[in-house]
Amino acid sequence: MLVTHKKPNLLARQRAFPHQLEAFEATKNLNFAAILHEQGLGKTKIGLDLILFWLTNDIVDSVMVVTKKGLIKNWEDEVSTHSFLHPRVLGQNRNSNFYAFNSPSVLYLTHYEVIVSEWRRLELFLKTRKVGILLDEAQRIKNPETKVAIALHGLASSFKRRIIMTGTPIANRPFDIWSQIKFLDDGQSLGRSFSTFRQNHDLSNEFAGDTKMAGRFADSVELIFDKIKAFTIRETKNTAGLKLPNKTIRNLDCELEPRQAELYQRFRTELAAIVVQDDIQINDDAESLLKRLLRLVQVASNPSMVDHSYKQVPGKFPTLERLVKDVVDCDEKIIVWTSFTENADALGRYLERFGTCVVHGGCGISDRERSLSDFKLKSDSRVLVATPGAAKEGLTLTVASHAVFFDRSFSLDDYLQAQDRIHRISQEKPCIVTNLLATNTIDCWVDALLSAKNLAAQLGQGDINRAEYDNQANYAFGEMLKDVLCSEEEGTK
Repeated sequence: MLVTHKKPNLLARQRAFPHQLEAFEATKNLNFAAILHEQGLGKTKIGLDLILFWLTNDIVDSVMVVTKKGLIKNWEDEVSTHSFLHPRVLGQNRNSNFYAFNSPSVLYLTHYEVIVSEWRRLELFLKTRKVGILLDEAQRIKNPETKVAIALHGLASSFKRRIIMTGTPIANRPFDIWSQIKFLDDGQSLGRSFSTFRQNHDLSNEFAGDTKMAGRFADSVELIFDKIKAFTIRETKNTAGLKLPNKTIRNLDCELEPRQAELYQRFRTELAAIVVQDDIQINDDAESLLKRLLRLVQVASNPSMVDHSYKQVPGKFPTLERLVKDVVDCDEKIIVWTSFTENADALGRYLERFGTCVVHGGCGISDRERSLSDFKLKSDSRVLVATPGAAKEGLTLTVASHAVFFDRSFSLDDYLQAQDRIHRISQEKPCIVTNLLATNTIDCWVDALLSAKNLAAQLGQGDINRAEYDNQANYAFGEMLKDVLCSEEEGTK
């Protein structure tokens, strides 16, 4: 008996906003494109409209969306909201993948790790179908030496259409964009040598004392967007024509608690401290540069992460509690960000009386989804404590209009993605983002470093012009690092 398959309904369920329609029109006939709209502007809708266009016009017969593992469920929900398609999910079960590859499905969802584990099968699949690909959160392949980036670069030319989407293409340093663009044009725009590109686009600690070097850096970064603009579209919240509520970013200084200050100074000046871990007294040697920086961030945040014998209340805790109480008293919700899993649990316990949900990398996917659902839907769940690694991307958390960064890593991507979980389409209230800074600590250096990274990213992404960059550029973080480390050492991630 002949088996026939019902053709999928390729109509869109929702209308696009004007800025989304403009992006669609600008990229629908390109063989490859970069959609770099700032986070919170609805890139998923643009991507799905392109997928429907490709399928309707027989440009491709199937499309593969690659995202981060934790965002598969989010994409399933978005596909259902914006289209009538029913995607097949490719995971780590090779038997299930076999049937999926041999199904008549026109849309596949998978995550980046599957590209590596199923590389051979994907290579064969691309020989039997006309496949388009969309890389969501494309900064995932910013390092061209990772297995995932190597695999995707090797498969790139076999896809009939290629799209990358990310709101933070320059996730940390300007050279982060190279690998993502190479996936599209094989190095035609930004060159085929990553080492050369990196050398010319690296934000260095030495710029504070070398204006010529800093000028050459700015010259190179300024040209990035011009080189890729033929196939790239970028809108920010200021240029997209949306009337989003204002977002205010502020810093609040907090004094270290005395015992906390003592421990901080030991790590800063002596490179080590006697601490207790798992009931055992040890000498925690922090001689490596990155470990020292990490230890200082941890101690400035919550020393109990380093020393289990620490029982005092860290300096930032009372300030955070007052912030949360003020928000809850106004019948609103708040997100508290920390870079550390252990700290997320500690903060969750400390703020428990306000109705706290906790999401971090140690949570299973089902626990993570339940916590996020509770925060969104339950009136008595007022506080979400989360790590950027577990909740910074692909999530709309506009039930909250307040976000507090209890501590921050050195990653610009973590910071920008996390804060814009609340400042995005569907937000109706003014947003307040608060950074808690421990006075006279590494927190001040992190703030200066992230500001410099953000400014360089804005220049490279075409968000600001050279005059605006030069007017704001400040490389003081290079000199500040010496004081942070109480030494003449320079250089960091």
